[in-house]
Amino acid sequence: MQSRIVAWVVAAVIGVSAAAAATSQPVRAEGEPFVMTFKNNKLEPAELQVPAGAEFKLVVKNADQTPEEFESEDLKVEKVIAGGSEAEFTIKALEPGRYEVFGEFHEDTAKGHIVAK
Repeated sequence: MQSRIVAWVVAAVIGVSAAAAATSQPVRAEGEPFVMTFKNNKLEPAELQVPAGAEFKLVVKNADQTPEEFESEDLKVEKVIAGGSEAEFTIKALEPGRYEVFGEFHEDTAKGHIVAK
């Protein structure tokens, strides 16, 4: 009987942990900027969740050695970021929705979205 309870508890903990890992974003402190990174000509994370209705800071890092142009027609931002550097943007409060972002120099692979909830 006790082994069944232990097995059930272990299964429940694993299930909850897996569900949380699949749906959560990295924990960030209040006021810290949101971060997206160009790495291997891809944008990570491919989807970034931000709060709707609140201005926020977005830091875009370029971990590659070649320049990349961070762009979003939806957000009306565009900036070339040198390899190994970063740029910071202040994004005005967004309505709930999905906003496309991409790296113009590698548009076929460096794609992402910012989702305001």
